[in-house]
This record gives sequence, C-alpha cells and structure tokens, in this order.
Amino acid sequence: MLRIPKPEDYDVSPENGFLSAEPPLQALSDPYYEPWEFIVKNLQGLILSKRLQEVVDRLPHLSTDRLFGEPEWRRAYSVLAFIAHAYIWAGERPMEWIPPPLTVPFMATCKHLQLPPVATYAGLVLWNWKPIFEDERVDTLANLDMIDTFTGSLDEKWFYLISVAIESRGAPLIPLMLHAMEAASRNDRATVTNCLHSFAERLDELGSMLVRMYDNCDPHVFYHRIRPFLAGSKNMADAGLPNGVIFDNGGPMHKQRYVQYSGGSNAQSSLIQFFDVALSVEHRPTGKKGPGSDQEYGRKKMANPEPSFIHEMRKYMPGPHARFLRDVERVANIRSFVEENKHDRSLSIAYDACLAMLRAFRDKHIQIVSRYIVIKAGEAAKKKAQAEAAAEKKKQETANERASHGFDETDLPVRPKSAAGKPGDAKEKERKNLRGTGGTSLIPFLRQARDETGEPAVDAWARRVLNKGQDIGRRERRESKVEVQGLASVWQVDEGEGGGLCLY
Repeated sequence: MLRIPKPEDYDVSPENGFLSAEPPLQALSDPYYEPWEFIVKNLQGLILSKRLQEVVDRLPHLSTDRLFGEPEWRRAYSVLAFIAHAYIWAGERPMEWIPPPLTVPFMATCKHLQLPPVATYAGLVLWNWKPIFEDERVDTLANLDMIDTFTGSLDEKWFYLISVAIESRGAPLIPLMLHAMEAASRNDRATVTNCLHSFAERLDELGSMLVRMYDNCDPHVFYHRIRPFLAGSKNMADAGLPNGVIFDNGGPMHKQRYVQYSGGSNAQSSLIQFFDVALSVEHRPTGKKGPGSDQEYGRKKMANPEPSFIHEMRKYMPGPHARFLRDVERVANIRSFVEENKHDRSLSIAYDACLAMLRAFRDKHIQIVSRYIVIKAGEAAKKKAQAEAAAEKKKQETANERASHGFDETDLPVRPKSAAGKPGDAKEKERKNLRGTGGTSLIPFLRQARDETGEPAVDAWARRVLNKGQDIGRRERRESKVEVQGLASVWQVDEGEGGGLCLY
C-alpha cells in the first residue's frame, strides 16, 4: 500500500496549508525582546530619519534562549529578517557588514527553522499575516492584513496579501491531491477524476485572485520603493554589493566571510511547487530543451546549464516544507495513473484541465511581471539614457563656449580611455554581459516553466493546445537590453520582454 505523507508531520496545516496553523504572533511577549520589536514597529520612521543603522549598531546582545515554541521562533526570524534587509538597503549605499547584535540571533533563528540568513517568502508572507476579524475565515482578501512592512505603504501590504490569500485559498488542495494519490493506488478512477475536477476549479479561482494584484499595488511604487528592500546579496555588484555581505558573528575579523543569498521571492512558495509535484510536472534547467523539442529558451546554449531555478528555491523554504515536497515527489502517481488509463476519457480530460489551469496561472504571472518589472525597467533605462545624453550635450556646449572665448581644450589633462578606446566601453561591456542566475534571462525562464506545465498532457489534442506557445523562443529578439536588479538575482533581459521579479 502506498504510504502518503501526512502534512501534520511536516508542519503543514490541514486547514491553512503552508501558512501557520494559527495566526502568527504579532509581537514577542517577553519584554526581553523589546529592542527588536521597537525597531521593527518603528522601521519606517527610522528609515526616513536615517537613524536605523545607528540604532541597530547599539542593539544589546540578546540570546534566543528565551524563545519558546515555533510561533516565537518564527516571529523572531521575521523581525530580524526585516531589520537585516532594512539595515543593508536603507542607506544611500548598501551596507555589506551586519553587526554581531543582529547577526548572532538571526543566524540562530535561521538554524532552528532551517532557513538561510535572508528575508525569505516564509518570513515576509507565511509568518507575517493577521486576520482582521478573528472569528471570520482567512482564505479571502476581505479579512487579511499584514503585520510588518518595510515601507508602511498599502501597496506593499497588498503585494504580500495576494500571496497570503492564495496560500490560504489553495490550502485545501493539499489534502485533496494526497487523497487522489491514495485513490490512484487503489485504482479508483472515479475518485481521482473527481479530485482533479475540484483541483482545476480551485486553480481557476487562484488565478483570478492573482490578477487582483493590480487593484492596490502600483507598479511604480513597487518597482522603486518596495522591491529594493526585498533584494538579496547574490549577484548584486551593480547595486553596491560586489562580494555579498558579511554577517559578523563577533569572532576574529580574519575569519569573517562574505556570503551571497537570493532575495525573497514567491518562487519560494511551497504551495505552487506542490501543484507541480502533484501533477508530476518536471522543470528542467533553464535553457535546456525538452524531449523531442527543437526549441531553445535562451539566446545562448550553455555547456553546463545551472540547476532548475525552481528546485534551487527549495533551499529557501522552511526545512519541513522542503522535505514534504521531496517526500510527496517520491509517491506522486497521478500522472502515471492517468497515462495507464488513457481509455478513460473523463479521467484524461480532468488531468489535462488541471494542467491548463496551472499553465493559465503562470500566464497571468508573466503578465504581472511585464507590467511591474519589464515596463518599469524600460522606463528607468530610457530615463537614464536621456539624463546621460543631456549631460553629454551640456558638456559639449560648455566645450564650445570655451572654444569661442579662445580657451584651448588641449590645455586640459587627457582623460584616460578604456582598453576599447572609448571612455566607459569596458564598463558598458561588463554591464551587458551580466546575466541572471547561471546566465538565465527571466522571461525565457518563466515561459519555459509555463510551457513545461503543459508537456505531461495525456490527450494529443490537449497537448497541442497547451504547447501552442512554445515557438515564442524562436522569434527574433531586439538587440537592446535592460538590466534589472531582481529580488532573487540580477536578470538581463530583452527590452520590452524581460524582468527581475520572480513570483511563481
């Protein structure tokens, strides 16, 4: 008999899924931790007054020994993650050194929760929500609020709230699909079919919930105000962290080491990855072709492609959640069960409908990325180019004016040129060569993840429909590029097509 993992054994709630079973703590009750709570409750004021770093530097060394129970550990992690990211990114230049009073307890909470020292999806979303009315359901945006934010803006709250609502609304799909796996092991086609019907319908609801992002989160506010605080320390050279960051544990300075971690991203959502696992959707390294496909998802084929970015993000999930996905992966049998029973048209159609809904969900995400990242990145690049052109024009006018008054420009010291012969050529070449994780462009990555969702389709007609967009990668692309500092990395993208936000 197939042994189906029990969600409760992996800190997965039967009611709330990967969200905490009970609403997260809004503050640590022990007055001992008041210095942490004071900072996070006054985060916006400390950032605006430019006093955050001095206040953090004066923090007392607090131990985590007085944290009792998982809710307190999660609250401590979330608070310290917010403080750490604000400390790094709130100044005119990013800080690459994190002081011991922040480092030591942050590292301890990360070790306990099996997370890297960075603000992950878990700290920003899963353990950072609260109901408005405690006696009402929490799987709706009408009864949800966030505990902490970097900016205090409604836009930032809404950005997180969409994810909280999706997690809560999608939670019942976890026991549903585990039940379907158990039914498949008993050769119960009717039960599997019914489960798949319910799964597809709920996925459609989640897609409708995702596009509500547009209601209260302004793209300009997100791109320029919220997004910088979510950045990690990996591939952030152009943002001012060429080596990453140092978490000073108080030991000898010569033993301190730079570390680099991806930033908070909805790609770290265990729920969306659970959908892939339940349907046995396989994700390859970005740029790698599928079986029998002549498509290439990137502009350049890599000799040694990086691991799948989606699987890489499991390292940023709480340990029990990542293990849950791994163990469900070992027993996932719905795809094989459907393939073995192709003669059952109702079963095949139900399975393919699930793939269609999941693919549609990813399509909606690509549209959000385009609106919140691609367009804004293009506008920023255009504005920068205009400013540079205006500066160059003013410089030329000044030179002409000097010449008209008889000033000889040859009297000025000669400015060194780059090796290419033009000032800045080397820097510009380096900028253009920067790429995303393992050389990946974001939109090709998202499109590949979307197209892979349709590959397991059982019915030949459904497979053709689901994969109809896979020739996009063969289109000719414009040479101009926009480079984006992403939440999880740096992404270099074709202007008008790329982006740096990695949601799902």
